Amino acid sequence: MKNLLKALFIIPVLILLVVLLAGLFTGKEKSSKKHPRPTIGEPARDFAYPDLEGNTVKLSDFFGKKVVFLNIWATWCTSCRKELPTVQKMYEKLKGEDFEVLAVSIDALGRKAVEPFMKKYGLTFPALLDTSGSIQLLYGTTGVPETFIIDKNGKVAYVEIGAGDWTDPEKEAIVRSLMNEPDKEVVR
Repeated sequence: MKNLLKALFIIPVLILLVVLLAGLFTGKEKSSKKHPRPTIGEPARDFAYPDLEGNTVKLSDFFGKKVVFLNIWATWCTSCRKELPTVQKMYEKLKGEDFEVLAVSIDALGRKAVEPFMKKYGLTFPALLDTSGSIQLLYGTTGVPETFIIDKNGKVAYVEIGAGDWTDPEKEAIVRSLMNEPDKEVVR
């Protein structure tokens, strides 16, 4: 009995030590730090993720040129299933020179989960794949969906926590007003 109690104490301690040591030697301490959610007027935090074709899409490539509708979502999210068709309608209405949707999926299965989901729901906007969920740490999200509208200057102009109805005329007016701002040279 005494040996069993020792084992029940020692095994979890050893596991904890192994996990802590692995964390120290992987060099990932900085990347696993959760940042606070960006506020209006704050510069958007740059990232690069692959799209469904495997091309790397970098947020900062749009700075100075387009308003970016950054949506963080997942295929298993019920609220996302309700919201994404309204994102598609906005995309169809506004896509072009001054507007882009970047829908970053946090599905661990990546393309295997996202591609059939996009087809099933008729979604044609760009879907990016973040299988590690690092976008959640970078943008300080607390769940999905969350949306950040980024102006042409690369600054956060609007934040929506939870599902939004992107066919709402007031939300469309916000995006259109940002699209009407002149393009600017952004120094990187």
